[in-house]
Amino acid sequence: MTSRRGRPIKVLIAKVGLDGHDRGAKVVARTLMEAGMEVLYMGLRQSAERVAAAARDEDPDVVGFSLLSGAHVPICEKFATLRKQFDLEGMLWLVGGNIPPRDHAHLRELGVDAVFPTGSSLDDIVETITRRTGVEKT
Repeated sequence: MTSRRGRPIKVLIAKVGLDGHDRGAKVVARTLMEAGMEVLYMGLRQSAERVAAAARDEDPDVVGFSLLSGAHVPICEKFATLRKQFDLEGMLWLVGGNIPPRDHAHLRELGVDAVFPTGSSLDDIVETITRRTGVEKT
């Protein structure tokens, strides 16, 4: 699969905050790799600042947050500010994990392109990324 940029879709995934559980993020990362995407997994306990700097340096098509700790709103608010500051608004921003429905609208207002609560379909995540990044099958 090739992105609009003429290269494989590049996805940066991070476990942001103090959450210590990354099984779901690793499953998503593996699924995206099997779908032909390049995946950069930052690992556990990342800050919004570190993710923004990595996104600036790595230039991914997609930035994905995995959050289970309940701190998704303040973390996403911080990243939304950094996203503007670092000129990252052209990147697709996905958030997944323990995200209550009552917070979805606020996250979208912050610039999150899609929210995938725990239990979301892996096929839906792949389809959203490929559709929203203008993928071409090669």
